[in-house]
Amino acid sequence: MNIVILADGNYPAASYPLQLLQTADIVICCDASVLKLKGRRPDYIVGDMDTLDQVHKEKYKEIIIHSSCQETNDQTKAFSFALGLVPEGSCADIHILGNTGGREDHTLGNISLLMEYTSRVGDVIAPFNNRMHEGIYADIVTDHGIFTPHYDSFTASCRKGQQISIISFDKTLRIKSKGLLYPTDDAVFEFWWRGTLNEAAGESFSLEFSHKAPLLLFRQY
Repeated sequence: MNIVILADGNYPAASYPLQLLQTADIVICCDASVLKLKGRRPDYIVGDMDTLDQVHKEKYKEIIIHSSCQETNDQTKAFSFALGLVPEGSCADIHILGNTGGREDHTLGNISLLMEYTSRVGDVIAPFNNRMHEGIYADIVTDHGIFTPHYDSFTASCRKGQQISIISFDKTLRIKSKGLLYPTDDAVFEFWWRGTLNEAAGESFSLEFSHKAPLLLFRQY
């Protein structure tokens, strides 16, 4: 099962996220992002409906999933709802689109929430398949690349020259790297920028964690 969550940021323009939208089994729109959706009808609209006008509330009333909870944003509500659509024992890919652009604080918050979502489902057990317990895969797809969550050492295929950024949420984490243009062995990840703007030196790379810890990897297309 392929599920796309369309957030209410910048609408995708790159070919890969647009392809995901068109081929998804289920498209879940976050509130007013349904007004930006092109080429297909949404399957569900999830959120507190504070940005969707009354005309469209009436038009889509049969597929609106309303949640007034103020402890989570619409993206989080949509992800939780998506998990509930996956039958027990089944596998699903959940791609989050349109969650960047607009206010920078929203963008930072939306991206970092990916780590919280994956911790709900369990540790990543096959990092670059990125399969999690219960068969759930989740990522954030932008017009520039893909964010994936990781919790432990992994090896991944890539292409030479591919731009790669490492964002650690644990300043005590040490990472030994192979196959990157700039080794990370002596890096201290006390700030998010410390692992960004690296580059693949060949057709694979590996990161060896000193201990399990949350980390976001960004790979440019």
